[in-house]
Amino acid sequence: DCAQGDKATNCKNAGLILAGNIPLVGFHDFLSVLISGHNVLIKTSSNDQFLLPFLAKYLIAVEPEFSNKITFVEGKLENFDAVIATGSNNTARYFEYYFKDKPSIIRKNRNSVAILNGKETKEQLIALGEDIFRYFGLGCRNVSKLFVPKGYSFNAFFEAIFEYQDVIHYEKYANNYDYNKAVFLMSNYKLLDNGFLTLKEDMSYASPISSVFYEFYDSIEDLQIRLQSESEQIQCIVSNNLIENSIDFGETQKPNLWDYADNVDTISFLLTI
Repeated sequence: DCAQGDKATNCKNAGLILAGNIPLVGFHDFLSVLISGHNVLIKTSSNDQFLLPFLAKYLIAVEPEFSNKITFVEGKLENFDAVIATGSNNTARYFEYYFKDKPSIIRKNRNSVAILNGKETKEQLIALGEDIFRYFGLGCRNVSKLFVPKGYSFNAFFEAIFEYQDVIHYEKYANNYDYNKAVFLMSNYKLLDNGFLTLKEDMSYASPISSVFYEFYDSIEDLQIRLQSESEQIQCIVSNNLIENSIDFGETQKPNLWDYADNVDTISFLLTI
């Protein structure tokens, strides 16, 4: 049994290269390695160096045997049998080359979207504001794009998310709002604006901070086909059960233990190394 120590033949060293975009973003990978019985080598992001080591110390206090299974790496990640690395699309190319000879999961940029049809309740649209503004601009589970039917009125949407108006008092958010709005207006883009959020019609998935892109759809069936074909760019789909595998409004930042990032089963991967 790997849990009995490093001498067991099926006990491997799994290296984690963590992102630092939101607190404890790598906790699920950390937990997955431990419960699969392997040793975990962790290289934290410079932006998130305290919470995971704190939790690791707590786990060791509860179960001292974990002290031999958890290692935080300061420099170069070495002596690993497999790796899970999270970064941008640019760093992913480096990871894919550097770790080409090892089993790996390489995570890239993704975004989340919401599909509306005009029948959403005010409570659902308020919850959608949580999906948009929680960790704004940082997490792949943030909704940055809306799909709406032709002729859709955004009045109910703007009325519901007005509850999040205080976000404009956060200096960095306000700076992004002023800058991105100015850039859009100077480019003569047509905008919808409520004083703290701009909506811009755009085919891209990744919108800048303080802005959400939107796009009109003709039919749910055609939209589902498109989203399936572009699934590598999407982390979560929020809707009122309009398409398969969508999640409820307000739930993007509340993943369950069985909600695997990028829909890659981390446990299955770890059990095969």
